[in-house]
Amino acid sequence: MAARHSPEPENESLHKLRHSTAHVMAEAVVERFPEARIAIGPPIKDGFYYDFDLGHNADGSLKTFAPEDLAAIEKRMRQIAAGKFPFVRQEISAAEAKQLFAGQTYKIELIEGLEKGGVDENGEATKEAPVISTYQHDHFVDLCRGPHLEHTGQIPPDAFKLLSVAGAYWRGDEHNPMLQRIYGTVWPNKAQLEVYLNKLEEAKRRDHRRLGKELDLFSTNPDEVGGGLVLWHPKGGLIRHLAEEYCKNEHLAGGYDLVYTPHIGRATLWETSGHLDFYKENMYAPIEIEGQEFYLKPMNCPFHLHIFKSRTRSYRDLPQRYAEWGTVYRFERSGVLHGLTRVRGFTQDDAHLFCRPDQMPAEIDRVLHFCLHILAGFGFTEFNAYLSTRPEKRVGEDAKWEAAEQALRAALVRAEIPFQVDEGGGAFYGPKIDLKMLDALDREWQLSTIQFDFNEPDKFDLNYIGEDGQQHRPYMIHRALLGSMERFFGVLIEYYGGAFPVWLCPVQATVIPIADRHFEAARQVAEQLKVAGLRVEVDDSSERMNAKIRNAQLQKIPYMLVIGDREAAEGLVNVRLRSGEQRGTLPVGEFITYAKDVVARRALI
Repeated sequence: MAARHSPEPENESLHKLRHSTAHVMAEAVVERFPEARIAIGPPIKDGFYYDFDLGHNADGSLKTFAPEDLAAIEKRMRQIAAGKFPFVRQEISAAEAKQLFAGQTYKIELIEGLEKGGVDENGEATKEAPVISTYQHDHFVDLCRGPHLEHTGQIPPDAFKLLSVAGAYWRGDEHNPMLQRIYGTVWPNKAQLEVYLNKLEEAKRRDHRRLGKELDLFSTNPDEVGGGLVLWHPKGGLIRHLAEEYCKNEHLAGGYDLVYTPHIGRATLWETSGHLDFYKENMYAPIEIEGQEFYLKPMNCPFHLHIFKSRTRSYRDLPQRYAEWGTVYRFERSGVLHGLTRVRGFTQDDAHLFCRPDQMPAEIDRVLHFCLHILAGFGFTEFNAYLSTRPEKRVGEDAKWEAAEQALRAALVRAEIPFQVDEGGGAFYGPKIDLKMLDALDREWQLSTIQFDFNEPDKFDLNYIGEDGQQHRPYMIHRALLGSMERFFGVLIEYYGGAFPVWLCPVQATVIPIADRHFEAARQVAEQLKVAGLRVEVDDSSERMNAKIRNAQLQKIPYMLVIGDREAAEGLVNVRLRSGEQRGTLPVGEFITYAKDVVARRALI
């Protein structure tokens, strides 16, 4: 498995280009919709966006952008760019800013935040001294820190495009007004824009929501079942079973014990763990049972702590490694739910390791290498690594945080894995290593997490009897390798575009008889494959052979075994791959040997 150097922050020239193009877009929008109130418009990875409040229609519904609006806005943007209008910065007082943006309610709110300090012009927390500045080009002026290009003519007229419109709550709060967000992208030249747009098209083809429906893998039903709750269909369920079976066997071989814990726990459990103090906004409301409050579990760790605590442990018993495929429930706002990758109920491949202080470095090394081994089993070989440090909202002493951060840093160095520091990105109870897998489109996906925890053993008063006969506090490591089965499955679908490695395919081969007289031979071949442990079906529909092959390709079935007169008479199969490649005619036994070898190696085809 190859670790890449984590990406550098976006370079300043690209930041300026995207920020400036966002302002040009805002001018074009305000010209077309003079009544619009503008919110924020930052550059983002691969582009920019701007939020607008267009007001309401006569029937009370929100005004939204139509496709023809985007085309007209884009055309006007090119005209503004051609004007070569300079971007002019000016620092002003809060009073001047309020007068300048009178009637622009969102800007007034941002100005008041700047006036108080502690936030920037986008309303985000900052430690920098508040400075109120504006940028103006042509007739458009906005509250902005910058930086920007020298003039609009530096925006390549053929290298930007408006992509989509989405709803977005002001400041991400569903209690605030719904705004209209226009997403766009801009690149230094047309060629780079076209590369990016092609990547977007490929992303659409790989979208796990579309493929999940086409391949009958899973579904969601927000109206009747509930948002963020996944229904695993038989084919998707089989893939999940195969993935879990592989992982569980590797865990057992790797010195882990499998455990199972309840879906709810008493309020006192979550008070002790600190979740009700630091994580309550992500937990569901309590359930009252016999006068006591219970909560759906957002994490498995408190239960694993109690398993450790259930009897006296000796230093000889350590390390203890508990693994669980535990289903947890976390509240996510409906606006951020997304297929399998952002849900409310999900199953983590969770584990907690309890060890002596002298065992800690070896255990971190061990779990890091185990993580890489598991990911490689699914063909995930490239990733970015991050060391996430102490957040502002946390428990525990700074000295312990420092020691934990250094322990994780040292493990990454020993493993020779390049990494980037994610300042403040740790969990409230400890720092962590995040491994973000890179897919075929070079997108990052959060899967594996290794978290250190000095604090929970203290809170739950965990002890073991040392060699000296005295009680000692164990160290604890949280870790999830695939993250959650739901997110992992979404990533797996998009990584392979639904064309999974053969060992994971619900149907590994389909036998295609050319004519009715070949049905019996097809069934006999299918039976031979089943006996050999392969998953197979026979397409005995009335479709023509080419249509049957096409259907199998659409279902991403790895092997199509065509049977005609010669094949039926001689015990042969004509092998075609889902890619369209023809492998020629083979004896059935030879194909079985080949396919079983591919499965055993967990190869793609």
